[in-house]
Amino acid sequence: MTSDGYDIERYLNVRSAHSLDFAPDGTLAFLLDTTGTPQVWTVDEPGGWPEQHTFFDERVTFVDWSPERRELAFGMDEGGNERQQLYRLTPSTGRITEWTATPDAKHRWGGWTSDGDRFAFASNRRDESVFDLYVQGRDETGDDAELVHEGDGWLSLAGWSPGDDRLLVHEAHASFDHDLYVFHVDDGELEHLTGGSVDTRFQSPEWGPDGENVYVCTDADADTLRLERLDLATGERAVVETGGDWNLDGVTVDADSRRVVYSRNVDGYTELMAGEFTAPGRIDPFGEPSLPGGVAGGVSFGADGDRYAVTVSGSTVNTNGFVADVTSGDAEQWTFASTAGIPRESFVEPELVHYPTFDDRDIPAFFTLPDAASAPADHDAGGDAADDSSARDSTEDGGVPVVVDIHGGPESQRRPSFHPVKQFLVSHGYGVFEPNVRGSSGYGKAYSHLDDVENRMDSVADVNAGVEWLDEHPAVDSDRVVAMGGSYGGFMVLAAMTEYPDLWAAGVDIVGIANFVTFLENTGDWRRELREAEYGSLEHDREFLESISPINHVDAIDAPLFVLHGANDPRVPVGEAEQIVEEASKHVPTRKLVFDDEGHGFSKRENRIEAYRAVVDFLDEHV
Repeated sequence: MTSDGYDIERYLNVRSAHSLDFAPDGTLAFLLDTTGTPQVWTVDEPGGWPEQHTFFDERVTFVDWSPERRELAFGMDEGGNERQQLYRLTPSTGRITEWTATPDAKHRWGGWTSDGDRFAFASNRRDESVFDLYVQGRDETGDDAELVHEGDGWLSLAGWSPGDDRLLVHEAHASFDHDLYVFHVDDGELEHLTGGSVDTRFQSPEWGPDGENVYVCTDADADTLRLERLDLATGERAVVETGGDWNLDGVTVDADSRRVVYSRNVDGYTELMAGEFTAPGRIDPFGEPSLPGGVAGGVSFGADGDRYAVTVSGSTVNTNGFVADVTSGDAEQWTFASTAGIPRESFVEPELVHYPTFDDRDIPAFFTLPDAASAPADHDAGGDAADDSSARDSTEDGGVPVVVDIHGGPESQRRPSFHPVKQFLVSHGYGVFEPNVRGSSGYGKAYSHLDDVENRMDSVADVNAGVEWLDEHPAVDSDRVVAMGGSYGGFMVLAAMTEYPDLWAAGVDIVGIANFVTFLENTGDWRRELREAEYGSLEHDREFLESISPINHVDAIDAPLFVLHGANDPRVPVGEAEQIVEEASKHVPTRKLVFDDEGHGFSKRENRIEAYRAVVDFLDEHV
């Protein structure tokens, strides 16, 4: 049976294994969504029989083994509200202890001490708009946590120093403006490591093996991220490795073995490199890991530093865990998340293309086309045989409908990882076009700032240029082009439909922004300042924000619109969906679908199935 016969539910049942972490004894913990949401599982050997340890309806968000005891920490929120609570799990008994029990607050895991007796976290439980630092004993719960530092911004923790006397603190002022600090636990001193740095990322910070250095990916004094060393004694920074024209965007250090793995983002594709610190500023390289091509990250070293686990996802490779030998690079797959019976060879690889836009720069995009000869004659979203005019017409007139899928962020990047909805669409006669318009990360600091504040609509013009490029493509039916996107990508859908209404056969807005003013007024208090740095402030830029908000140009929409949202969304409140639907429905066919138990996106499989089955029905009806 070919993939042509599989419905959207089957594709959304493709499993994902990720967030790997090695226990001291070599057991690998990971998150797997077999039961519908990510839960904690373990496996002892490659391809071994995995054991499930949590059984919640809600998603588990991370897992981290204790360095000394056979117990692990994990996080979980409720209904997608992102107010993560922290828990301890003893796998041998199944006992779960809720550590934080403050459901109105967010908690960000900060790591175990080396003896596993204490852990640290950041939380906004004192003041919803800022994050403080806490230290708590493993046997303590609830209010037992010690508030060790009152913050005044967006703080998170990057772990304990090798001597357990300091914590590495990251502060985000904006997506591309960060600072680093060292917090001295004994006396409460917060030492600023990156004073004077403006418009600079300090990403993926890690303690050095001796605790005298911090290694971090930064674009200080550069357009792209480089791996640098911060000498804590002198305060000096020094470049350790560069990525040339590309970002070195992640680093993991194993203190005991002095080994390191770092990643390079080359046009969206990950290149992993491993080595060993032979001096504080020198890495001697080892063999490159033999991993499938695509996106890789989330490195966890084994106890001896001789191997590491990593999550790998590719356009045609569903997300799974691999373990690589540090020195040789030989890698072996440890988790085998199912493809739901869909043949792996049926998944289609995209083409990386670049198209010109209005100011003569080239915009990168991933373009995936179906094999017209294998486009299905009969399907529907529910799996019963039905007349599929969109797939049939694509073979008769020589052009396929195309979904222009726009990422969120806006500082995210569409990368060649596995997307089941995309593979479904391609297998059923649609092309999928995924542009990384200006403002996307992955292409340097200057590119990421091209859409800031008053330049916001230039990114929408990049979408228009992409559709113009598609119009000239011989495989594309230019009368059947769809705008689809989530979060900021949802704003891009609405903006593209109001700015360039003649381009679109339909639009799908998922948890998108319709009105920047109401969005900023109602988003979580902890996020407002961070988002104003990107979009503009309510105090100074209100008139401009109103001028670019799609809700104020809704009459221009000239194609059917489908709006999906989660009622518990703390980032883009559901009111954004309500207002655009109310206004657009007055003059175009409009559909709304809101999930009461979801937040910013859809984490529960049954909801994802309902959502994307409805999207497919909508596309088949209107496209």
